[in-house]
Order: sequence, then C-alpha cells, then structure tokens
Amino acid sequence: MSRLPQVSYLADGRRLHLNDGPIDLVIEAHGSDISVRAAYEAAATRLTGLLDALCEELPDLRAPAHERRPLRGPVARRMAAAVAPFAGEEFITPMAAVAGAVAEEVLGAMVAAAPLTRAYVNNGGDIALHLAPGQAFTVGLIDRPDRPSLIGRTRLTAQHASRGIATSGRHGRSFSLGIADAVTVLAKTAAMADAAATVIANAVDLPGHAGIVRVPACDIQPDSDLGARPVTRDVAPLAPDDIATALAAGTERARDALARGLIDGASLRLQGETAVVALTPTGP
Repeated sequence: MSRLPQVSYLADGRRLHLNDGPIDLVIEAHGSDISVRAAYEAAATRLTGLLDALCEELPDLRAPAHERRPLRGPVARRMAAAVAPFAGEEFITPMAAVAGAVAEEVLGAMVAAAPLTRAYVNNGGDIALHLAPGQAFTVGLIDRPDRPSLIGRTRLTAQHASRGIATSGRHGRSFSLGIADAVTVLAKTAAMADAAATVIANAVDLPGHAGIVRVPACDIQPDSDLGARPVTRDVAPLAPDDIATALAAGTERARDALARGLIDGASLRLQGETAVVALTPTGP
C-alpha cells in the first residue's frame, strides 16, 4: 500500500502544501469553495503512490534518453517525451523533466476534478499553470534558486500558450553541467520547460576556464543519472567578457529551442548580468 503524502496548509490558509520525499508541492487554486476543496482533494489523491511508481522505473528514467527505453507510467512517459527533442544533440535523461512532469500530473488531476478559474502547482520552482479565459499569472524572475532575489517579472495571460515555468542552474536542487546562476524558461508544458531549462543552463558555460571547479557527479551522489560527468561546484568572479561569452552560448541554445517551438521564452542570469530571449520583463 502506498504511503500517504504529508498534507497541510500554508500560513495564508489558501495554499496547500503536499510533501512526499523529494516531491514538495505548493498548490493554489481559485474557484468556488466547493471546487477548490475538490481540487485539493484530487491533488492529494493523485500524489499518493506517484513517487512509488516513479521509483519502480528509476533505472530506465536514469538511462540516456536516446536509448528510448519503454516506460509504463504516465509521468514517466511525460518525462521521456519532454527530453526526447534534445536526446540526439546532447546527454540528457528523463530525470531532467521530473519536477515539471510531476507538477503537470497533479495539476491535471485538479482541473479534471473541478472547474477552476486559475491554479498552479509549484514543485520546487517548476510550475504547472492553469488559466481560464480572462485570467493572468505573474512570473517572477530570480537571481538564483537557492536564495531567490527578484530581478524582474513577466505576465502571462490566458491568451499566451505558456503553461509551464521552470528554473534551472548550478544553485538548484539538481546538478548542472553549466555555470548559470539561474535560467528561467516558459514553455507550453511544465515538463518541457523543465527539460529546456536544464539544457539551456548547461549551455551557459566556459569550458576549460581555470576559475570553474567541477567534480564528477557520482563523487557527490553515487547513483546520479549523470554518472562521472563533471558538474559545476564553484565559479570564481568572472571578467565581463567571460560573462558575456557564457551568456551568449546559453542564449544561442535558447534561441534554437525557441525556433523549434520547444520554448516560449527564457531569462538567463550569470553573476549579475541577464540575457533574455522572447521575454519582455518588467522591474522587480
């Protein structure tokens, strides 16, 4: 029998907090009281057993995406679909989309359970979003995930295609091959935003730079899906030209993803400097 997630409300009494191991969700729904209650019950029900199902397929989810191993669960398949467009170009596993895919799955259960005007599921900064006609959502752009400081905002309305927001970088919960402090991506789904943010953050880099400390991922986490690939652990203060070079590499990767219809926009941050692709941020 699957263990039940921890369920509580945040101090404002509106937002629901669900936790099951590494899955930590902050959820907010808008609608009638009955609809919100039904949506929150559906979220808790859908999260129950979800982590167990992913763990059953973990070896295949940690395998390189280009191997295209058969996956059974809906979240696992969503993860694989999100990383598939990048699989032929670089090393990536379905785990690059796990947070966004989980958020998307829980939001889907909520929307199916009750009519809602607006809702989101925030899984550690990776957000799945529902907007009914006439609704809007403001996205905060941050300096770095581990100690977020707002550097700008962008507003999504129901007319926008974006329903997924994700932030990646070397300060996040997962390892990064690049040096970005934060890369925030908007995409049509949370799983795709998660995968693309990982790829773009990896591209913000200065290969061979003496001021960058890298360590094999397996030395830090023996079962990491990245194996012995070197992940960034520290970055010395960089010269302005180096910052510009690294951001340009990431921007090129973001523009390619935009041209292919994989993302709707991105904000890239490195040591106080920002580059944006197809976004019109406002002040913090």
